[in-house]
Amino acid sequence: MNISKISFLITAFAVSLTFQACKTKKVVTKPAAPAPVAQPAPPKQEKPVPPPAAPPQEAPAPPKPNYNFSNIQFEFNSAVLKTGSYELLDKVAAEIKKDASKTFMINGHSSAEGSAAHNQSLSEDRANSVKQYLVNAGVNGAALSVKGWGESKPLNNNGTEEARATNRRVEVKVN
Repeated sequence: MNISKISFLITAFAVSLTFQACKTKKVVTKPAAPAPVAQPAPPKQEKPVPPPAAPPQEAPAPPKPNYNFSNIQFEFNSAVLKTGSYELLDKVAAEIKKDASKTFMINGHSSAEGSAAHNQSLSEDRANSVKQYLVNAGVNGAALSVKGWGESKPLNNNGTEEARATNRRVEVKVN
């Protein structure tokens, strides 16, 4: 009994589907497009001649590297570099290696504590210490000259320990 109901439903569904598929459809026709009308050719307009292109501007020259390095510091009465100066000296070495045609002067300085002769010797030792660091970093030693200035060119007045510390320095400058 159940099978006969299911069979009847399937048959009814198939018949209704068949009738729906056979139903005639209305044909919609599009109206015919009007014939194209010939447009008169527009009068020729002469294009204005553009002004000649300006000569290309040269790209600005890359900024010149700043070869004047300072703030290479030392402890009191010592030619041993402070570890805080290593990063700056690595930058100095990288800049110097970019242009092998330049030569550089390494100027050593000292504070005014001690005798003038001792400070002169100490400033030369400090300049040589920086030169040795740069040579070890791959800089050509022939491009480096050293000079000790002793206490003759202070940045500050040597009145306080902070001022004296800034005078214990080496500066690297391009020749």
